[in-house]
Amino acid sequence: MTRISVLCLCALSLMIFASFGQTPKSGEPPKFSAEGGKCLACHSVSTRGLVAQWSESAHSRSAVDCYSCHRAAEDDPAAFNHNGLRIAVIVTPAYCARCHKAEAAEFEKSHHSRAAQFIGSLDNVLGEIVEGGPAAMNGCRQCHGSEIRPGPDGKLPYDAWPNSGIGRVNPDGSRGSCAACHGRHGFSSAVARQPENCGKCHMGPDHPQAEIYSESKHGIQFRANIAKMNLDSKPWVVGKDYSAAPTCATCHMSATANRQVTHDVGDRISFTLRPPISTKLENWERRRSEMKDVCSNCHAAGWVQNFYRQYEDTIELYNEKFAKPSRAIMVKLYAAGKITQSPFNEKIEWIYYELWHHERRRARMGTAMMGPDYTQWHGFYEVAKHFYTELAPEAERLLPGVTAEFMRSDYHKWVQGLTREQIEQQIEFYRNRYKQ
Repeated sequence: MTRISVLCLCALSLMIFASFGQTPKSGEPPKFSAEGGKCLACHSVSTRGLVAQWSESAHSRSAVDCYSCHRAAEDDPAAFNHNGLRIAVIVTPAYCARCHKAEAAEFEKSHHSRAAQFIGSLDNVLGEIVEGGPAAMNGCRQCHGSEIRPGPDGKLPYDAWPNSGIGRVNPDGSRGSCAACHGRHGFSSAVARQPENCGKCHMGPDHPQAEIYSESKHGIQFRANIAKMNLDSKPWVVGKDYSAAPTCATCHMSATANRQVTHDVGDRISFTLRPPISTKLENWERRRSEMKDVCSNCHAAGWVQNFYRQYEDTIELYNEKFAKPSRAIMVKLYAAGKITQSPFNEKIEWIYYELWHHERRRARMGTAMMGPDYTQWHGFYEVAKHFYTELAPEAERLLPGVTAEFMRSDYHKWVQGLTREQIEQQIEFYRNRYKQ
């Protein structure tokens, strides 16, 4: 660099120091590092939007500069030399743990950090094989995370980066991306507390939490009272710093008067609603107690207790009436050689997959999050319709008699026809309900 360029860079760095972060006291040097000043001098021109986002962040106010986060660890295989500094493009949870050790440890034990394990699941078979690789690269992996293996020059492969999937497998061996929730360069708690933030991934036919929340009383209250939510508050304690409505973060992560913030988003969940059959998780009583503590900030004890009883009844109905019988039917078909072990090459495999992976999840999650339309019309209605009119008939076509054992149970007696008394009872109900 020429002498004039160096002088210009130094002058620009001094201007940047004066513009960003905490205003230094008279006579004190800027709090940003010299390396950070070099980064800001260039990136204020080349990527000014990123610098502008950072300049409004808590990091900037605390004099945490570019180099504080991007300073590469010695053993990071994705690091490279950049204008005299050794940096890492990917700021992993291991880097964030330099300052946020407890949060990183909580995240590491969460289900979020293991989200990339979907690579061995039926979902990934659909994405990679049935649909095609780019569909998985730009769809599945943008939420679940990709596995990033840098080249010998430390540069990142196009088919894995950019990616901010919550379970991303990073070159340094860590898992996850803090930016998935907090956003790059702004690193905003307020953004992480917004329900739309979770809705980037938690939406759609197989996990419609965003849609369910929007139709629930919680979501309605949030939208009507967002100005009262105090989303930028530090701390952000329900019942103290805000009380208008809960968001996803309120229930699953944020502090109460009795609980600390946690970055293990599953720590308050007592049932797993993801697999074909719902089961209670390990330490479910403790987990439920912690979620009830959140609920009790706005609801009376009796209300909370009755909600959980309704929830348990719904899960039992789902398991006993639909989940266990349909899985047993599929097991019998595989054992009899009527369908092959190769996934998705027979019609009934698609029917069964959508039943548990889409429709039954909607029914269960609708109940868990108090979204009645998702419990009923998007959930149990679809489950019942496709169990009785698609799964059972197709199973009988493949292996006659395979459903007989299950159809004899009390859950499915109605298929044989309602009694005269039951029909008259229903007719009389509607006559009285709708009479002028």
